[in-house]
Amino acid sequence: MHDRRSIASVLMGLCFCLGSRYAISQDAIPPNPEPRWFKGNLHTHSLWSDGNDYPEMIAEWYRSHDYHFLAISDHNILSEGEKWIAVAEANKRGDIGGLKRYRERFGDDWVETREGPKGTEVRLKPLEEFRSLVEEPGRFLLISAEEITDSFQDIPIHVNATNLRDLIQPQGGKSVRETIENNFQAVERQSKRTRRPMLAHVNHPNFYYGITAEDLAAVVDERFFEVYNGHPEVHHQGDEKHASVERLWDIALTLRLGEMKAAPLFGIAVDDTHNYFGNRGASPGRGWIMVRAKHLTAESLLAAMKQGDFYASSGVTLRDVRFLAESGVLEIDIDAREGESYATQFIGTCKGYDPSHTPVTDEQGKPLRATQKYSDDIGRVLATVEGPSAHYKLTGDELYVRAVVTSNKPPENPAFEGQRQQAWTQPVGWEQAIGP
Repeated sequence: MHDRRSIASVLMGLCFCLGSRYAISQDAIPPNPEPRWFKGNLHTHSLWSDGNDYPEMIAEWYRSHDYHFLAISDHNILSEGEKWIAVAEANKRGDIGGLKRYRERFGDDWVETREGPKGTEVRLKPLEEFRSLVEEPGRFLLISAEEITDSFQDIPIHVNATNLRDLIQPQGGKSVRETIENNFQAVERQSKRTRRPMLAHVNHPNFYYGITAEDLAAVVDERFFEVYNGHPEVHHQGDEKHASVERLWDIALTLRLGEMKAAPLFGIAVDDTHNYFGNRGASPGRGWIMVRAKHLTAESLLAAMKQGDFYASSGVTLRDVRFLAESGVLEIDIDAREGESYATQFIGTCKGYDPSHTPVTDEQGKPLRATQKYSDDIGRVLATVEGPSAHYKLTGDELYVRAVVTSNKPPENPAFEGQRQQAWTQPVGWEQAIGP
């Protein structure tokens, strides 16, 4: 009898413990959580292509800097299969003591080396092998990605594909627009075939000034592009003959909504990091997105982005951004920091705008392949509000309205001279322009 009672007691204790664990699990994963903001970067590089650090080290940097999700999007490769890199090759990319740091962080049992024809080589861990080291449910997520690196003639055309299952080779095309479209359609075909949500976006349109606003507008399959890229060589501000990236956005939005009756473009901010040793070149922490979603999963994040429920940032954090469709009010609450001031510009194009445009020419009067010059009616400042909160009530004449919040302070790691921290919201009020 004593043994039976002891066994019964043990069984009851075990059931109690299991029940307690189940209760904790239920608390940790509520059945219908409230949406929250998740911070992430969808464009960065590792030693798998032309970055200069190991993917685990990169993931650790973002995780330890309060990011919630990261996509390492190397050029025309997924981090899968077997790949080794010579330490000498990594050193050429500015990998300053990278192997030593890698070993110190993850240990000799994890870091695999061998001797090859170029000296010591290190095995690059594939995503499915290293993600368990850094991922944490509800805290940090890694998403498979690729920068599909294509071109038309000498014009670079790069498309980031997020949450891929299989590698996509550059699709090519007979024009810039066809090349963009072919790569977007390749992502869409894989998404449908695998029944897996994916998101494609156009990278750094002003890189070599390769993609014009007219190109961005024309490919209607394309719904996302980089309004801010932290690489210092992507000409975010434009120059005397080329429009800034924000100007491209307003022109493309106006062409789509005002002339093509097509859905708008949403703007993403990214790092495009290649260097993880100091602030040289394309370094981390310059651009990110804040996505409002219920769950930290690729599916939930991409669904929210496709609804436009996110904003882009180079330093400014928003407590909230909301569009009250019934009243037509766009409201913004800034997470203001002590000693900083903020100005919010509400930008848009109204119906009846002047659609005239002229080509940009060189010194001999020959048209350049550049975004044309449009009237000031396009993408004009509709209102400016100072302070930690701002709102704008649409009149019904706007094709769209978007907001950009600018701080008086520079980013911690600026990409260009005179840069100020900013946040960009997505265009709203555009549904009436394209009809049912």
